[in-house]
Amino acid sequence: MNYDLFLDLAIILVSAKLCGIIARRLHAPQVVGEIIAGLLIGPSILGLVESSSFLISMAEIGVVILMFSAGLETDLKQLAKTGVVSTLLAFAGVLVPLAGGTATYMLIYGVHSFSGEQFHQAIFIGCIMTATSVGITVQALREMGYLRGKVGTTILSAAIIDDVIGIIVLTFVLGLKDKTISPLETIKNTLLFFACAFLFGYFVFQLMKRYDKLHPHTRRIPIVGLAICFFMAYTAEAHFGIADITGAFVAGIILCNLRDSKYIAEKMDINSYMLFGPVFFASIGIKTSLETMNKTLLIFSFCFVIVALITKIIGCGLCAKICGFNSADSLKIGVGMMTRGEVALIISQKGLSVGLMKADYFTAVILLIIVSSIITPMILKILYTRNPDASIAAMDAAETAVGSANAATGTADTETPSAE
Repeated sequence: MNYDLFLDLAIILVSAKLCGIIARRLHAPQVVGEIIAGLLIGPSILGLVESSSFLISMAEIGVVILMFSAGLETDLKQLAKTGVVSTLLAFAGVLVPLAGGTATYMLIYGVHSFSGEQFHQAIFIGCIMTATSVGITVQALREMGYLRGKVGTTILSAAIIDDVIGIIVLTFVLGLKDKTISPLETIKNTLLFFACAFLFGYFVFQLMKRYDKLHPHTRRIPIVGLAICFFMAYTAEAHFGIADITGAFVAGIILCNLRDSKYIAEKMDINSYMLFGPVFFASIGIKTSLETMNKTLLIFSFCFVIVALITKIIGCGLCAKICGFNSADSLKIGVGMMTRGEVALIISQKGLSVGLMKADYFTAVILLIIVSSIITPMILKILYTRNPDASIAAMDAAETAVGSANAATGTADTETPSAE
């Protein structure tokens, strides 16, 4: 056994956490710091840690747990309430960046055939652009007091649906990589997987619901949940040719309506925070190569960032305008949807593992995350300063009126002692 792996893990964990803390204090996502830590300790700079089969396996487990957690945090009831508008926004937020990213790659690197490997790589670059991570947006809106408004709710709901659609698109794009399977076969396998997942999911949810009722808030609940996650990841990849992260995400959605779903998510967060998350994000930095940086890659990285930001604004903003939002609110929605984060990195990592993306392009993805995370809150603050959300004012007025009516009739809220 090679005991150097323990030293590698120690270096990764300490450096990732230190850089993560620095990034957070600079108001950037913690994952950005963890990626930069990997870049610093990797072969490109200090050379303290090199990529190995062990780290690759650890990173793969990490990404599966991250996608499982994303599924667990999906609010299906909220999705049902928002309905058609959020779904249309999500579709626009996927299709326009997908087309923009594909076109950007084709214009810079050229594509000689619409059925060859290079065209598949171009589509995959577009697939990376489809991801939306509204964690920064949500925090900015919460600080300004606009998260519960009509625009804030729409952004949050559309982002959740956006991720679901993005995972389905990723599943299909990865299926194109296997030349022994036709596109129709890929579509059939994808539909068959989701059909089987629905039936299996219903059966598992009913069992877990009863089990959760008999043994609420016990450690065996998240253990069984994690086992379901790994089983779905294996089944998706081994029997349907679907990405393992798709199976993990679906497993999270299956369990997201359990009474103890938050408890499961908390336990998954411990695993991610302590070990698998830092290893995954640091491994991206370790794999990123600065030695191959050239003029073409710099141009591509710049265009990648600009196109990724603009296509979200155009796609989501224009769709919001068509759906009845005014110009100011449509622009807020478009800007709010342009942040990228973990999902973009997860998609990139999967593309690298199957040969659809070179490690060189991680530079562009990292730049996109940093730029979008910094400018999105700034632009939103300017937009809300100029045009405050009218729905918030209406809510405040309604709450004030109810409070005044209760005070006048002597029915103000009072606490009723409970018999314990």
